Amino acid sequence: MTILCAGINHRDAALEIRERFAIGNHELQETLNNLRAIEGLSGAVIVSTCNRVELYASSITPTPVMEAIRRFLKSRTSGLEAPFYTEDSLPSVKHLFRVASGLDSMVVGETEILGQLKQAYSAAAEHGATNTHLNKLFQHAFRVAKQVRTETSITRGATSVGSVAVDLAGKIFGDLGGRKVMILGAGETSERVARSLVSRGVRTVIVANRTFDRAAALADQIGGLAVHFDHWHTAFDEVDILICSTAAPHPIVTREKLESIMRRHSERPLFIIDLAVPRDVDASVNGLENVYLYDIDSIEEIARQSLNVRQAEITRCEALIDTHVADFMHWMRNHPTPSR
Repeated sequence: MTILCAGINHRDAALEIRERFAIGNHELQETLNNLRAIEGLSGAVIVSTCNRVELYASSITPTPVMEAIRRFLKSRTSGLEAPFYTEDSLPSVKHLFRVASGLDSMVVGETEILGQLKQAYSAAAEHGATNTHLNKLFQHAFRVAKQVRTETSITRGATSVGSVAVDLAGKIFGDLGGRKVMILGAGETSERVARSLVSRGVRTVIVANRTFDRAAALADQIGGLAVHFDHWHTAFDEVDILICSTAAPHPIVTREKLESIMRRHSERPLFIIDLAVPRDVDASVNGLENVYLYDIDSIEEIARQSLNVRQAEITRCEALIDTHVADFMHWMRNHPTPSR
């Protein structure tokens, strides 16, 4: 049995490429079914986040299966050239363990990716797309991540894209006390951002989400206000910071919509941090007066600064991961046959 990995991530693919490949929840089952239809492929897991789209698979005929996966990936490009990477067992296993541990993230040591991996694995398992080898692989990856976080200081400092976004807001405004923030989307990233903002003294946080009950629950937890998603723009008066992190397939904040809002914005600057992939905010809004837009790739420079704090810990993490890779490869050699 061979473990395969193929995909793109933030290191080699720009945001406009990554958002083209993003696989939303609405198409996950169909995509898994398409992968499982590949002859010789016995299991698959899809990981699609703001920084990566990766396919993990298992097969006893890796060469033709990997070729079929490459063709599948290229079929999503619509002529766009993308820097796909493809690996077989040992580098694929090591890659997943590094991803789970936060070593392959834009913000080295961040913890959000582990939750995203668990969700991706659970979704694949629920759709019947995994098998014994992938089950063992992902459960082992989760144990590796836990040990890395427990036995090293890799998570010291800002450890998520959300926390870096809040740091950026602090750099822009200085003191965040008294600022008014609107958050579009009430998922895990939004919740982390909201809690960080409140801890930094933000006066008001307004939450809008397609499911109003979820927006209300988050607003209640942080002492904020919830608004219906279709009416977010009507609650925009005096908002200083807009943070977007929805799963919408197309931009929510367009230049046309924001231009009309800015006419009543009293000439105050508006800073937008768009953490979504695909992007929630049309890039053209950056051309509006007093509007300053940062997308997920704009966060990378701040992420690099946090890397200096953790650099000394990376060697320790890599040593732990190498030990676990050896253990898993030993298990693979003793369990060569596929089973569901």
